Amino acid sequence: ESDAGDYTCVCGDKQSTASLAVHALPVLFKEELKNEEVLEGASVSLRCELTKAAPVQWKIGSKVLKASDKYEMRQPGTTAELVIHDLEVKDA
Repeated sequence: ESDAGDYTCVCGDKQSTASLAVHALPVLFKEELKNEEVLEGASVSLRCELTKAAPVQWKIGSKVLKASDKYEMRQPGTTAELVIHDLEVKDA
């Protein structure tokens, strides 16, 4: 999208100008989350991959998760990862 704008070709005292519009593609899941079964007390990493880098929000049900000692969120490039530490039965 940052490439959008007016472009001009200049030759001597003549010029030609055109506008370029760039339409953003939607962000899609390239690799979706996978179901996991983990023992109580362990940690788990949930990971998905997007078609392009974009901000994500992690939820359990309708509750939005925030980074803490329990929830670690990483997003290197197009991969979004949630690590849940010290799992309890209620985290299912």
